[in-house]
Amino acid sequence: PAPAPAASAPAAAAPAHDPTVAPTGQLPHASPSVRKFARELGVALEEVKGSGAKGRITQEDVQNFTRAVMSGQVVPKAAAAARPAGGSGVGLDLLPWPKVDFSKFGNFERKELSRIKKISGANLHRNWVMIPHVTNNDEADITELEAFRVSTNKENEKSGIKVTMLAFVIKAVVAALKKFPEFNTSLDGDALVYKQYYHIGFAADTPNGLVVPVLKDADKKGILQISQEMGELAKKARDGKLGAADMQGGCFSISSLGGIGGTHFTPIINAPEVAILGLSKGQMKPVWDGKQFVPRLTLPLSLSYDHRVIDGAAAARFNAYLGQVLADYRRILL
Repeated sequence: PAPAPAASAPAAAAPAHDPTVAPTGQLPHASPSVRKFARELGVALEEVKGSGAKGRITQEDVQNFTRAVMSGQVVPKAAAAARPAGGSGVGLDLLPWPKVDFSKFGNFERKELSRIKKISGANLHRNWVMIPHVTNNDEADITELEAFRVSTNKENEKSGIKVTMLAFVIKAVVAALKKFPEFNTSLDGDALVYKQYYHIGFAADTPNGLVVPVLKDADKKGILQISQEMGELAKKARDGKLGAADMQGGCFSISSLGGIGGTHFTPIINAPEVAILGLSKGQMKPVWDGKQFVPRLTLPLSLSYDHRVIDGAAAARFNAYLGQVLADYRRILL
């Protein structure tokens, strides 16, 4: 047989039932009830291919077309015309995840993700995709604060409570949240919810994955009480005994990698919060005091913020103020 004309090639390649291809040369055939059903769903019948007699469109055809649109398999003509070149304009136009036969390249072992990683991974993915993150990096001079922390631990060594730098940072963060209340908010539609309480979450690394217990009412507690409660919450996290109530109600989160290393990083915001502070490893650095370079212990601060709520200037001011409080803790009394 003679080869088909080139113009008919696309039609030949189309699947047997393509809901985006309407019958040619005629208006779509459908009963009044099906037309009403399509109008209610916002479906243009000319985009639906009928499976009934003589190409008649059935209610099932409309439903199948709607499912195909919702799953992303089909883009309606109106949406396709409105989208920018190279994207739909209504979501993430991503390539499928690569399917690889790893055995072709060598031996491997497959391990299922832990329950915590499955849950936290889904939350982190949503937060990273839906929140426009920006990270402001700064440094705080904690030379005097570290000396005070060491002396405090010596004075209280019999109590069994060990004060960490994170406890001081939590208290300093509360002072910064009071000075910059937009950081203690959550987006609720087109409105901002300003919280009158100060619950601070801190990321805890456990054998099964990352969890974020929440220290409640940090504004009403002293450094020793904060340190004690943090120790109790961290132990519950390691033992897998954290309850839902222990991880709810947070206003602001802190992720500390200071015990491991690093200079700066970009922590992911813990929705519905609007900011998160990342702490890296403190380092001795030469700092100019006006006459000479002197060794100072500096703490890297990485503040990620939701740019829908907070602008860059506000974030820079928040981080700078936080650094001032950590450099001279007397400011917390002001």
